[in-house]
Amino acid sequence: MRTDQSPQQTPTQLKDYLPPAWWVEDVHLAFDLAPSATLVTAKIQFRRNPDRADAPFELHGRKLTFRGAKIDGAPVEPEIDEEGLKITSPLPDSFTWVCETEIDPQANTELEGLYLSNGMYCTQCEAEGFRKITFYPDRPDVMAPFTVRIEGEVAAVPVMLSNGNPVARGALPDGRHFAVWEDPWPKPAYLFALVAGELVSHDDEFTTASGREVKLQVFVRPGDEQKCDYAMDSLKRSMRWDEVAYGREYDLDLFMIVAVEDFNMGAMENKGLNIFNSKYVLASPETATDLDYALIEAIVAHEYFHNWTGNRITCRDWFQLCLKEGLTVFRDQQFSADERSAAVQRIKAVKQLRARQFREDEGPLAHPVRPEEYVEINNFYTATVYEKGAEVIGMLHTLVGAKGYRKALDLYFDRHDGQACTIEQFRLCFEEACGIDLGQFALWWGQAGTPRVTARESWDGETLTLSLAQELQPTPGQEDKKPMVIPLALGALGPDGTEIAATEVLTLSMLEAHYQLSQSDGSWTWSAASGAGADTGAEGRPRLSINRGFSAPIMLDRAETNEGRAFLLAHDTDPFNRWEAGRELGIEIAHSIMAGEAVSEAWSTGLERVLEDPALDPAFKALVLDVPGEDELAGDLASREVPVDPDPIHQAVQTMRAALGLRLQPALKAAHDALEVPGAYSPDAESAGKRALRNRAMTLLAAGTYAGKKLAAERFEAANNMTDQLAALATLVNYGAEGADAALAAFYEQWKSDSLVMDKWLSLQAMNPNPGAMDRVAALTEHAAFNWQNPNKFRSVVGVFAMANPTGFHAADGSGYRFVSDWLIKLDPVNPQTTARLAGVFETWRRYEVGRREKMQSEIQRILGQPGLSRNTTEILSRIAGD
Repeated sequence: MRTDQSPQQTPTQLKDYLPPAWWVEDVHLAFDLAPSATLVTAKIQFRRNPDRADAPFELHGRKLTFRGAKIDGAPVEPEIDEEGLKITSPLPDSFTWVCETEIDPQANTELEGLYLSNGMYCTQCEAEGFRKITFYPDRPDVMAPFTVRIEGEVAAVPVMLSNGNPVARGALPDGRHFAVWEDPWPKPAYLFALVAGELVSHDDEFTTASGREVKLQVFVRPGDEQKCDYAMDSLKRSMRWDEVAYGREYDLDLFMIVAVEDFNMGAMENKGLNIFNSKYVLASPETATDLDYALIEAIVAHEYFHNWTGNRITCRDWFQLCLKEGLTVFRDQQFSADERSAAVQRIKAVKQLRARQFREDEGPLAHPVRPEEYVEINNFYTATVYEKGAEVIGMLHTLVGAKGYRKALDLYFDRHDGQACTIEQFRLCFEEACGIDLGQFALWWGQAGTPRVTARESWDGETLTLSLAQELQPTPGQEDKKPMVIPLALGALGPDGTEIAATEVLTLSMLEAHYQLSQSDGSWTWSAASGAGADTGAEGRPRLSINRGFSAPIMLDRAETNEGRAFLLAHDTDPFNRWEAGRELGIEIAHSIMAGEAVSEAWSTGLERVLEDPALDPAFKALVLDVPGEDELAGDLASREVPVDPDPIHQAVQTMRAALGLRLQPALKAAHDALEVPGAYSPDAESAGKRALRNRAMTLLAAGTYAGKKLAAERFEAANNMTDQLAALATLVNYGAEGADAALAAFYEQWKSDSLVMDKWLSLQAMNPNPGAMDRVAALTEHAAFNWQNPNKFRSVVGVFAMANPTGFHAADGSGYRFVSDWLIKLDPVNPQTTARLAGVFETWRRYEVGRREKMQSEIQRILGQPGLSRNTTEILSRIAGD
């Protein structure tokens, strides 16, 4: 079996897809658990696919010790290599395969397959982890029902879980016991799950729409039982929402969630037995922030929604990954919008899309939502597949409307239940249900890159003409692009700020198009136009609000003035575009500061009007008052073809915050004092929004005034919940306030026994932008709270430093680059998935000024030169380097 991580760079390609040569009709697995020598016996019923009658019998398998196999009771000797086994001799069309393998969970640091996490056995099989458990056709289009028997010592593994429903359990000699689980729904191997260890359950029940009783269980380590309430509440709300919004009812008698400390992902939707990174399950007011609660709610919903969009209907092959992930992200975004502020949730989703996916689209890692090839499938769990994939579903929803969308999804569920599907089958359901041709729209799945739409306006005193042009730049492997279908939601405001044209969706499907907004019978209406007219001035001219709600994931190039942006910030009735106007205004202010100009009074005055508007949601105000981030400004400079120097960007951001804190001091202090949330902590959206604005006010005051720093110190001492305590501590640390070190020490003493809170403590220091960042983060890697082999700990220090501390990571002497690359080299042999994901921090190396660019390039080549570098990391860095 393979004992190294030798790169294998031959890509798998979509065009080469062939159906399985052998179908699986039934799977029985038996596990005899032992830390370093777990015995797995697989009894599988195979049936030949007549369409591939000449193909040999081949099964995937990696890092397995083969103990023997039989076909219909007769021993066989297959050919075995590092990727699996093969039998070339004639076989019957249907037979029973029995195979014994031995695996070493204790040595499995890759956290893929079956591994040990602090004494607890758990699995992660997506995408190709099952082949590290037993020999099997490990591909998503092979689906079968599973029966699983687990044996182990009662003292070591008192709880033993797998997919489906429990059908038997009992005692065995020598202090051992067994449990049998049966999952009647056919599933691919990537959805297999097993968990065994010392666990306790937090139990509840749910009554489905049809009246069935479902038992719900959240399993955690002893002592964490009191931190499960919110995860359970989120699960029950998700189940009810899916019944109402999509007509989807849960289909087993039992639904389980297990919290695991060592996990590469956020969570995994294994049928009936979801395995979660513990940070997305455990929460209490004392240890979890409002953000933690919101993420728990969204991720619990996401994994539950996979029961239908991913499990009952899965993807034919891994090229179709967006079919389950993009669709399910869109569903969890809908859920969060219904549970919380829809406008705030949309803004947060777009901020994440731009921060992660737009950067991906603009660089060497660009790939379509449905890629054409991959070397390592784990590298394609990307923002493009997830977040952009969700945007594609959102545009479909916009094009066909809510009723058409529901009709198409009902057809999809009815037609393809129990199948492994493709994007084409999904698309056909929309075409049939809604009578629409989506041939051109399908380019959103097949073309990489973010479209840039140029909008130009002209006004002749009566009619406003809007001219639109789209452009899609070449991306790796795709030089020539075709026009996309781009749904643009538009509205118009009069000179006094009143809405004069309600939101309408214009669909740009060609390279150029022209539309007219003119007044007839007292109302303003849109119509097609042949071209732009003369511009006669601004008097009486409507103000356009373009791409409302971010109806299409594009970059909008609009010749707008700061005066126009300030107008939209003050008056736009679309919350997203109101926030967008403030964001764009902030970016322009940052550029003016970097050019040596003073901070505009108009900008701070506009933000003050938002702050003091009683009709606006506090959570929305908090977002508007957040100045542009340093990475966002770096990307904007790069788009203007200006080599990026992070230092003046950092200074500009600090100047903006200080200016707001000083100029808005009375309004910020008034808002802060008025927003104290009385009584016991509650994670509800309204209370969280008030805390968000209160803490934003505190942070800005501390940036601009000594009184603000003193306020943060007082808030730290008085805090009765983690949201406020951590916000105050971060403010003290980030602004170098007196007493910051003492506060850090006090926080550590208070929470040093809570691993998840220690992740926050580590992260807060890793992102500290003040001088000495390199020495601080290096010291953190020597701290007792840090464990580099635990993904959460590694990401909390090395990951946060690389991704959230631009001044530290991009230190002019290259020390930040060297630090991160040293850790990537160390981690790669142990956990290549986590290594490859973090290696993406180097993807923007070409945007920086020559000194930093050369240092980053040197580190990329140094990592690539390491012997035995994993194919995960090799693929990512080779693409980044352009090799």
